Amino acid sequence: MTKRTLFAFIALLCSACSPVRWMNAMIPSSGYRLQPDIVYQQSHGNALDVYVPAHGQSRAVVVFFYGGSWESGRRQDYRFVAEALTARGHSVVIPDYRKYPEVVFPAFVEDAAAAVAWVHRHIAEYGGDPGRIFVAGHSAGAHIAALLALDPTYLQAQAMSPMDLRGMIGLAGPYDFLPLQTARLKAVFPGEHLQYLAQPVNVLQPPNPPVLLLVGRKDETVLPRNSESLAQHIQKAGGRVELRYFENEGHIGMALRLARPFQGDGRVVQAIGEFIDRETAF
Repeated sequence: MTKRTLFAFIALLCSACSPVRWMNAMIPSSGYRLQPDIVYQQSHGNALDVYVPAHGQSRAVVVFFYGGSWESGRRQDYRFVAEALTARGHSVVIPDYRKYPEVVFPAFVEDAAAAVAWVHRHIAEYGGDPGRIFVAGHSAGAHIAALLALDPTYLQAQAMSPMDLRGMIGLAGPYDFLPLQTARLKAVFPGEHLQYLAQPVNVLQPPNPPVLLLVGRKDETVLPRNSESLAQHIQKAGGRVELRYFENEGHIGMALRLARPFQGDGRVVQAIGEFIDRETAF
């Protein structure tokens, strides 16, 4: 895949034609089994899809939350993430969650916590190990995953703890994004108190599972300082965190590097795989 082709695809991804479905059509479907449309939250009708490796025992379970500025996205468009991780032997769960303007913060994080609790209770039925659950996400999804892993409030409401997770993986996430710069963000996070609580750097309460932060140096949408700040806060609190830079990647590129046609040298997928392998080696 040439750089010209990659840049052209990124331009398409940012446009109204949204070629994610076209990209997913290029993804192999023989390496996993899909259990779609499982309702995990009856009260709001939220559903998730479970992907399990077609061959061999699942090594870990990754609950992946997609981005979309907390106002867009759907689980079916992220099959390319599931394919990348099931190819490494992991089960993948991709939930939908309520978004703005239907809800505002913290409702979407509460939905995410309910999804993780469902996985903890039921993933063994699909061959997964409830003791090897990771939360992950890109952009707004990384923000959601970080709050689940670092602020015990959300999982405690589901009779769980962040320490029930083996780790958190964030790609290009906003973790320290005050002051809010747009009227839309102020609507998603209404009021100064909720804006403060929405910052993972402000609500970190040890102990926490280990964290992997992946960031593109050329990200102009969510600046790398977000990941740098969160890494510093975790280190000060005595937690374990790894911060990995990718020199030539922008915001969308960090997600595209999970898609088989655009993996390039495979360093993003490899970094995730190595982190999971390390944290499940015991």
